[in-house]
Amino acid sequence: MSANFTFPNLEPLPRGVVLAATPLGNIGDASARLMQALAQADVIAAEDTRRTRNLAAALGVEMTGQVVSNFDHNEAERAAELIDAARRGTVLVVTDAGMPLVSDPGHSIVAAAAEAGVPVTCLPGPSAAPTALALSGLGVGHFIFDAFAPRKQGARRAWLESLRTEPRAVVFFESPHRLADTLADAASILGPERRAAVCRELTKTYEEVKRGTLGELAEWAVDHARGEITVVLDGGGPEEVSLDDLVARVTELVADGVRAKDACKQAAAGTAVSNRELYDAYLASREG
Repeated sequence: MSANFTFPNLEPLPRGVVLAATPLGNIGDASARLMQALAQADVIAAEDTRRTRNLAAALGVEMTGQVVSNFDHNEAERAAELIDAARRGTVLVVTDAGMPLVSDPGHSIVAAAAEAGVPVTCLPGPSAAPTALALSGLGVGHFIFDAFAPRKQGARRAWLESLRTEPRAVVFFESPHRLADTLADAASILGPERRAAVCRELTKTYEEVKRGTLGELAEWAVDHARGEITVVLDGGGPEEVSLDDLVARVTELVADGVRAKDACKQAAAGTAVSNRELYDAYLASREG
């Protein structure tokens, strides 16, 4: 398919910056608009130029535009050059797989384009995060995306602590060699019965979705963590804690100089106990 191929029923490729999602693994997920953009863009800013050339070849698309690298370690320096090109024509931004900016390069050029008044548009397509959410079997009507889990255990455990009472589902990426440790930490902090799903090799031949409790998944991951991994955690509920324990916590905070109402607000956060209920219980404890 040459760059002069006509794409029926498609709008002409616009000038400016065009972000385009690329297949996660199944070449059949490439859209006609992506193929048009690869064929007609003046500049293709690719996370890995070899992988983008291979993608175009697999699609039968001839890229006649300039292909340049645009990855984590050079995208900030590359942005001004790409913005200049986008003023004159079309700059297509693609990553190895999925949607640019979603834990992939692309932010620098979009931010620079916004500041310079250069148009930016997006060609929708594959992305691992919503794909995993849809496959998880969990309640994902409300969710947050947290990119990659922290690598170091201390930071990872602190991050998991922050999710203890998060009511929304959480989707994140993890490397296969850290997955078992991350799930073990999650089971320890969030509870072994919290439900989750591990999605690996999405859209590829060996796609697998493993659903279960964190305790079960942590054990499974020791011998089965391979490929590209996306994890979905079920949302948590309010922390279960007794009113007496909360009153004791308020008493400690007040002794440290915190105002009683502020102490009640702090202690009640993430629990099913209201600030007012805790404040009344605290006052009653003092009178007793």
